[in-house]
Amino acid sequence: MAKNKFNKAWLHDHLTDPYVKMAQKAGYRSRAAFKLKEIAQQERLFKPGMRVVDLGSAPGSWSQVLREELVGPGGIINGTIVALDMLPMEEVAGVHFILGDFREESVLQQLQEVVGDEPLDLVVSDMAPNLSGVGVADSARIAHVCELACEFAMAHLKKEGVLITKTFHGSNYSQTVELFKKHFRSVKPCKPKASRDKSSETFLVARGLKE
Repeated sequence: MAKNKFNKAWLHDHLTDPYVKMAQKAGYRSRAAFKLKEIAQQERLFKPGMRVVDLGSAPGSWSQVLREELVGPGGIINGTIVALDMLPMEEVAGVHFILGDFREESVLQQLQEVVGDEPLDLVVSDMAPNLSGVGVADSARIAHVCELACEFAMAHLKKEGVLITKTFHGSNYSQTVELFKKHFRSVKPCKPKASRDKSSETFLVARGLKE
């Protein structure tokens, strides 16, 4: 019974959510698009010619925003966008999609074939693990996903590059922030308006790799 109540409450919130309706109207694959749009506007993220990787990209709403921001005259993208995920993703025009785990050498080789040896300007990650409902275990899983995004960014970002990753307030949140501060000169938490009030979701904007 409790589970049914939860499902009904979630469905009601989802169907009445203004960002869900806005996403449907704008053709975005999820309401998460508005989170990246707001962060990008606040941080003045996008510049022509950027080289960007979208980690955990499916269903593709962040890749849609990246394309929208970097598309130039004639619908041609002024820059390079690569989306990576272990789940299949419907094509986004002009976005290179690689199916697989970005920790695997074969996937990294495919990435290099697209971007070459030049480092990236921006890495974005809306990744989240499957949650069990057990607080301590879920906090550890979330921290691990953030750590993976940080490791990827350290290996592929240019010195002045930016990493944006999703995390959640929990028992490992402060350790995640400290990890990012260890490797980046600036780390700023951000909660976009499109994040639901009851959600502990927070995004970290990390700038400038330390030596």
